Amino acid sequence: MKNERTFVIIKPDGIQRSLIGEIIGRFEKVGLKIAAMKFGYGNEEKFWQHYNKNDEWFQAKGQMRIKSREDAGLPIEKPVIEYGKDIIRALVKYMTCSPIMFIVLEGNGAVEIVKKMVGGTEPLTCEMGTIRGDFTLDSYDLANTDDRAVRNLIHCSDSVSEAKREIALWFNEEELINYNLLSHKILYDINLDGIKE
Repeated sequence: MKNERTFVIIKPDGIQRSLIGEIIGRFEKVGLKIAAMKFGYGNEEKFWQHYNKNDEWFQAKGQMRIKSREDAGLPIEKPVIEYGKDIIRALVKYMTCSPIMFIVLEGNGAVEIVKKMVGGTEPLTCEMGTIRGDFTLDSYDLANTDDRAVRNLIHCSDSVSEAKREIALWFNEEELINYNLLSHKILYDINLDGIKE
């Protein structure tokens, strides 16, 4: 558990708003260790693999989008599944429009800690104190109106198994660095009982 890893991407809006240091600093302050990091572009094919959605997901999300369109009095112009795929198309277009920062973080309960720090996917409803709640105010409604992906600064893995899959997609094993971090020794290895002289 001490060495659990999770995966994070600082998205184009985080890069363009110069929030890299602020975001990484929050992770470091909580005690997470950086196991790998690189800055660059992702490609479309890899992002389709990254989002890893199936037809059932596309159908369900497509139904939701159709309902939103009907509620707004907008026409239904294509099959349900295509509206679902439009969500990933918009995400892929967005995630490949700018350089992004790929990060592997390590520490006890890293997946859940990072999810808690990042906040929910819709910034408008995120609690203050989370990365998304503190630094952005985009919403699903605004993104849908503008026919684009929601700008929520950061991606993080939802589960340990998902983190393993995403890390393997974006990093080679040689790029993952194993090293000792003194703050981890203090958190996990040093017995602080009787430290008082």
